[in-house]
Amino acid sequence: MKFVDEATITVEAGKGGAGCLSFRREKYIPEGGPDGGDGGDGGCVYIEVDSRLNTLIDFRYKRIFKAKNGTPGAGRERIGKSADDLIIKVPKGTLVYVSDTEELIGDLVSDNSKLLVAQGGFHGLGNTRFKSSVTRAPRRTTPGSPGETRELRLELKLLADVGLVGLPNAGKSTLISAVSAARPKVADYPFTTLIPNLGVVSLNTHQSFVIADIPGIIEGAAQGAGLGLRFLKHLERTRIFLHLIDVSKTDPEREPLKDFSTIGNELELYGKGVAEQIRWVVLTKIDLIAPGEVDEIESGLRDTGWIGPIYRVSAATREGCETLMYAIYNWLVEQDKV
Repeated sequence: MKFVDEATITVEAGKGGAGCLSFRREKYIPEGGPDGGDGGDGGCVYIEVDSRLNTLIDFRYKRIFKAKNGTPGAGRERIGKSADDLIIKVPKGTLVYVSDTEELIGDLVSDNSKLLVAQGGFHGLGNTRFKSSVTRAPRRTTPGSPGETRELRLELKLLADVGLVGLPNAGKSTLISAVSAARPKVADYPFTTLIPNLGVVSLNTHQSFVIADIPGIIEGAAQGAGLGLRFLKHLERTRIFLHLIDVSKTDPEREPLKDFSTIGNELELYGKGVAEQIRWVVLTKIDLIAPGEVDEIESGLRDTGWIGPIYRVSAATREGCETLMYAIYNWLVEQDKV
């Protein structure tokens, strides 16, 4: 399924039903008086979170959403039927903007969050409403008011506890497939991952967290190189980054310390507080080099001034994976206690 994280839609609430102009007409009851009923309210448009969704792809095929109108009132003081509200389902993590002003009107981050985006029109009044001691036979009614119409921009930012960042072929897809049920595409060419992948890491019955594999960042991504900024925004919601560095030296043009600084620079250039978020370094593919060489790389990272945690893993052999996952889970639990 194609991943879509932005969409523009038009929503139109229903119009209120008109009030009725009617007079009571019954045998033996002269001058029965007004009996026109009110109309019904128009349907509102709401946007609601559906936890089963993880993309905005449905909005590529349907972009206009209209709620139904309220029905007019009728004689004998019968009130028109109000229209049902229209509910538009979106994935958790969707932001809702007004297109022309870019005003953020909703950030749907929890299950079953619901946002009113277009108010339905209010009902018109029948002539019964205007009866008074002075006006015994009013011929006045009001039409229903129109519903709101808006053009909205939807933007999905993935909600994950952990985000994997690193240059292409750093081992992100392999790691997420090793520690979760997610099965992203894995290959030895750049940009194997073209869309974000989410996986749930289950350590025990009640011990789990969500991990996101963000498509590879390259030098210049913040200025639009490679996949550019499109997926960097998904990092804004993650609680902790795992910065994966390939230490296998299978690519002679790649050097671990340079890779480390490249990603750090791109996060700084992107801004929005991403570079200040908690980040752990994970040295990947350690099964392909000698332990002593891994020690040298870790020592080199420390010499750059890095004081954060450094973990070593091999997704192929699963070495270090369980230790890393439990460390992440314990850190998340500690943060929830703060």
